[in-house]
Amino acid sequence: MESTAWTQLYSVMNAQQERRPFARATLRRIAAFARPHRRRIGQFVVLSVLTALLAVATPVLAGRVVDAIVSGGQESTVIRLAVLIALIALAEAALGLLGRWLSATLGEGLILDLRTAVFDHVQRMPVAFFTRTRTGALVSRLNNDVIGAQRAFSNTLSGVVSNLVTLLLTLAVMLTLSWQITLLALVLLPVFVVPARRTGSRMARLQREAANLNASMGTRMTERFSAPGATLIKLFGRPEDESAEFAARARRVRDIGVRTAMAQSAFITALTLVSALALALVYGLGGWFALRGSLEPGAVVSLALLLTRLYAPLTSLAGARVEVMSALVSFERVFEVLDLKPLIEEKPDARRVPEGPAAVEFQDVRFAYPSADKVSLASLEEVAALDTRGGAEVLHGVSFRAEPGQTVALVGSSGAGKSTIAQLLPRLYDTDEGTVRIGGVDVRDLSAESMRETLGMVTQDGHLFHDSVRDNLLLARPSATEDDLWDVLRRSRLEDLVRSLPDGLDTVVGERGYRLSGGERQRMTIARLLLARQRVVILDEATAHLDNTSEAAVQEALTEALEGRTAVVIAHRLSTVRTADVILVVEAGRIVERGTHEELLTAEGRYAELYRTQFKKDREVGKDREVGTDRDGGTDRDGVAEVAVAAEAIP
Repeated sequence: MESTAWTQLYSVMNAQQERRPFARATLRRIAAFARPHRRRIGQFVVLSVLTALLAVATPVLAGRVVDAIVSGGQESTVIRLAVLIALIALAEAALGLLGRWLSATLGEGLILDLRTAVFDHVQRMPVAFFTRTRTGALVSRLNNDVIGAQRAFSNTLSGVVSNLVTLLLTLAVMLTLSWQITLLALVLLPVFVVPARRTGSRMARLQREAANLNASMGTRMTERFSAPGATLIKLFGRPEDESAEFAARARRVRDIGVRTAMAQSAFITALTLVSALALALVYGLGGWFALRGSLEPGAVVSLALLLTRLYAPLTSLAGARVEVMSALVSFERVFEVLDLKPLIEEKPDARRVPEGPAAVEFQDVRFAYPSADKVSLASLEEVAALDTRGGAEVLHGVSFRAEPGQTVALVGSSGAGKSTIAQLLPRLYDTDEGTVRIGGVDVRDLSAESMRETLGMVTQDGHLFHDSVRDNLLLARPSATEDDLWDVLRRSRLEDLVRSLPDGLDTVVGERGYRLSGGERQRMTIARLLLARQRVVILDEATAHLDNTSEAAVQEALTEALEGRTAVVIAHRLSTVRTADVILVVEAGRIVERGTHEELLTAEGRYAELYRTQFKKDREVGKDREVGTDRDGGTDRDGVAEVAVAAEAIP
């Protein structure tokens, strides 16, 4: 009986107290996910029924053993009954193991299907989805909610079936033995169920508060224990305040733990007492009937044993609705993510990029970033309501063409739209109007695989995974040989560094590559680009945040990477794009100037203004710089002289 109390308390505590109608659409979708497992579900249900039948048979046989002993029956009868009870026990054990295997296989299979479906769907979401969503909330859908949905099959389904069969059989047998005692047992049921539900609800609230506090502490630790977070705290944080805030949450979790433990103990003690009183009633009233000759002694024993089999299914079924609704909520939260439609879809008849050198073309492109309601969920952003702002056009009729093998540079003020243009080319976003073409084909008509093979991008943050040098490089071309890896490392000026690392190519670079310097991370991304051998390259301010030495090394690697490729380069430092075939000046989402470096200086427009301002800053910072290594990363011996000559041409 004590185990029954624990089971009921646990189920109520862990169920979400949601009062909502059954959604037929949700049930149909659950059925669709369950359909591949229908044979195993059927086997599971049949096994649950057999287990319930055996659970009721044992008390009845125990009563017959007592009757045989009291009536002075034959020894062989008692022995046969005892052997039968033993066989039933063995059968129950075997069926229990088989049921557990079926339950685990069914539940884990469903988890696999749901997690795979969510993971694959999330990978198809646009970049805007990831810029708004909290990573922890998204991971929770793949873990907590998927497991909550799995319980509907591995726990709730089997529990409802077996408990219902056990309850009906137990009631039938008990009513046959003594309807009076059975009715008295049912009268005592509320004394058992009501405290369980009330105590369970209160403890569920405490558990949810503890879970929220633990999640908050987890988020805080994740942010502050990452390399950039730890650096920020050391520079600007107040360790005493950080510790006090963390300790306050931890103390609240401790207090909740103490209250929960005491409430559990009081609840179990009370219900154990109630069960003992119920058994005393059965033995007392049953014994009185037996002494009067209206009830067999064995029936009293059977009733006492069946009483424990009666309360367990009754209390479980009483909380079944809450468990079902909890599972439905989990399913709905999973389906909520699956229902988010990706803004970018590959056409069924998608084409490949034509072979040979590839040109890049923008034709009258207009674009506005999508609003939050099109790409995100309030629950994933952990806000009450989504931000409805958005839809303001940020690119206004952008047109240009980069011929095969040409380098086109985009320059301009911060926020002018340069990175937005770069993101439209690999189809991280789709245009609202106009066309983006690669190799003469609209990118919306190209297959994703062909796009990945054709186009590569290096961003300014140089992101790497917490993995080995080898695996970070093989992301670009999994079939690459070790010789290929060392070749691109040599060409990106990283060979000596990697050979000096403790495990060479198998050295783990750390979260986001933080065990490497900024310049080394950038050269790693360039090595990855070289390994992919793509025909079109986008460089989004690849040297924006590097020091002079690192920038010089990266510029050498970039020169190698751009050779023979069509390139779109976004540059903050104008001296790095002087040799570009075409320079486009972008302001407020429009191309306001275009031409070569010399043509734009002569035109005395926005480019000349930007160049003059930047050169003045460079000259003030690095007057005593050695000739041969300019601040903007040039490595030619005449670099400073070249800048000076160009500056003199500017009035």
